[in-house]
Amino acid sequence: MRLTTFSDYTLRVLMYLALEPGHLATIPEIAAAYGISENHLMKVVHQLAKSGVVTSIRGKGGGIRLARPPEEIRLGQVVRTSEGEGPIAECLSGDPDTCHIAPACRLSGILVGAFDALYAFLDQYTLADLVGNRLALAPMLLSRMDG
Repeated sequence: MRLTTFSDYTLRVLMYLALEPGHLATIPEIAAAYGISENHLMKVVHQLAKSGVVTSIRGKGGGIRLARPPEEIRLGQVVRTSEGEGPIAECLSGDPDTCHIAPACRLSGILVGAFDALYAFLDQYTLADLVGNRLALAPMLLSRMDG
């Protein structure tokens, strides 16, 4: 099982924002901190703003920041949203032509249970838990803004 790059970047953006909750961060700033593509981050930030997790302020002096305190942002919900509503496996698509053994197969139930367990485990944690080691994280990420 593997999370998409989109989910990875989503969590990274949120961690960055949680390090300085009042700071308006920019996409170029976050991209530089992680050494990742600004174009990919634009899509991530758009989805985060659409889902209400971040607030986006346009124009000169604008940027993004968390819309809620890090303690209120559950990781399971973030990952569910970033991964989308699609089926976790092709055989769960609802299309009867996808898999000819679907009526007798137990794999789909096992996969659903595994993903439910993953999300339940992630829901035990918040964004605040991810940045609880701020003293170690901040110098690695925030110092890159200055350079």
